[in-house]
Amino acid sequence: MLVRLRREYAQLVTSGAQLLLLFVGIKLESREGWLGTLSVMALISLFAWLSALYRLRMVRDTPTSKVASAAQGYVELVGRGRPYGEPLISKLRLLPCLWYRYKVEQRDAKDKWRTLDNGESSDSFLLRDDSGDCVVDPDHAEIVTRHRDQWIEGDYRYTEWKFIHNDSLYVIGDFRTRSLSAEFDTRAELNALLAEWKKDMPALHERFDLNNDGELDMQEWMLARQAARREVTKKRREAHTQPDIHIIGRPRDGKLFLISNLTPEKLSRRYLFWGWAHLAIFFGALGGMGWLLQMPSFG
Repeated sequence: MLVRLRREYAQLVTSGAQLLLLFVGIKLESREGWLGTLSVMALISLFAWLSALYRLRMVRDTPTSKVASAAQGYVELVGRGRPYGEPLISKLRLLPCLWYRYKVEQRDAKDKWRTLDNGESSDSFLLRDDSGDCVVDPDHAEIVTRHRDQWIEGDYRYTEWKFIHNDSLYVIGDFRTRSLSAEFDTRAELNALLAEWKKDMPALHERFDLNNDGELDMQEWMLARQAARREVTKKRREAHTQPDIHIIGRPRDGKLFLISNLTPEKLSRRYLFWGWAHLAIFFGALGGMGWLLQMPSFG
């Protein structure tokens, strides 16, 4: 079963809020109560329809780019998931993964589940296509994954969602390239290195106090600065040999930031389905309100 994970958007996509409101209306058993619940249902469904339509448009209208040739800014990437550095271990299953989210619940006396603990990883991972690698920063992303494990042990229910190694990944977000050589600030590096050396004055005197008088005169201090410049120059040369780092993350302008192991085609069909579903709920709620207003009495 495919799992849809959202933050604020989750209840809107799954219609959980609308189902809850239906139960509220049944419990109230009054025309005023039903009018109120149907009004809220209509508003939620209208917003959810607009949200699904927006996501459908972003997925359909944003062309797929290659990592090596992607323009700086808002892009769509498709590739395979790879760990970035040490493999991540999931919280509950203790399995290697790229990203995880978990929830621990306990059954209460009324046979309802109460959340005890939940969270998700923030570690970055790689998206790799045939042109190169891009670091994916999942912070504040909407997540859609088909990997979901759920099991019950006694009165506890455990749920874990994951991306795993070699997953086919779809990411739409803000793409930027960091060049270590372009960002290298020689003056700042020199000042930082000298400040670090000054923290250990005995070692500094041992290296540059040529006359052993316990002080660094002007000539000895110049020797120290020259040595620091040589080390900074070496670091700058090393930076020039490092490849550029491509990163995709949350757009600053609030556009959709989505990570999924579904294809763009499946995502489009899913958003299209939920768009029509919420539109049907919207008009159904309006029809119910009209029917209630025409009734002379209720209950």
